[in-house]
Amino acid sequence: MKVSINSVHFKADRKLELFIQEKLEKLDNFYDGIIGSEVMLKVENTESRDNKIAEIRLAIRGNDLYARKQSKTFEEAADSAVDALKKQLTRYKEKIRRV
Repeated sequence: MKVSINSVHFKADRKLELFIQEKLEKLDNFYDGIIGSEVMLKVENTESRDNKIAEIRLAIRGNDLYARKQSKTFEEAADSAVDALKKQLTRYKEKIRRV
């Protein structure tokens, strides 16, 4: 799977990119029709401590899945976004199986 990571207004370190890549590669266990993914990392300009945003768009055959999560760290936000995508993938697989 091709993974594209974009960070807005900052440079993401290699450790963070590897963490996100490993998490996304585990999604192949749920569905083998994943073409690629696009990750957008942003820092929201607020007073809140939960200002790190991870947006993930997952390209699958015939569709796109999307998750956006906000948390204290990029790792937490990416982890919860991947969890949301796992749920979406399992629902998508069930829907395809019924057809």
